[in-house]
Amino acid sequence: MILSAVALLAAALLLGGMAFFAAVLAPLVFTALPAGAAGRFVRRLFPAYYLWVIASAATGALALLPLRLPDALGLGLVAASTVWLRQGLMPRINAMSDAAQNGDAGAKAGFARAHRLSVLVNVAQMLVALVVVLRFA
Repeated sequence: MILSAVALLAAALLLGGMAFFAAVLAPLVFTALPAGAAGRFVRRLFPAYYLWVIASAATGALALLPLRLPDALGLGLVAASTVWLRQGLMPRINAMSDAAQNGDAGAKAGFARAHRLSVLVNVAQMLVALVVVLRFA
């Protein structure tokens, strides 16, 4: 009972945090601030956002491990892929963004591909979190 409640809370916080960032915070920042300032602001938010995703997904995975292995594995995959996003892809995206802003056309194309990949991974992660939350209903 307690593990189930912890798992549901963690999965709901994961999904809610991801949805809030994607649907409210990022669009608000990009409409309220000039493009350069918005980019710098969001770049500073991403490390904390990714820590939120890692912590809530890992907590949910650990709580679900003895209860529902497939859901635990799903949230574990969300946590692991977020470590890769935070430590691997995000630094590359930032470097390509900086190079593109300095006129490197190749970096601009690389940034677009890497950014698209990060968006696709985040959408997949949100779908996993949604499925886990819905399975509690």
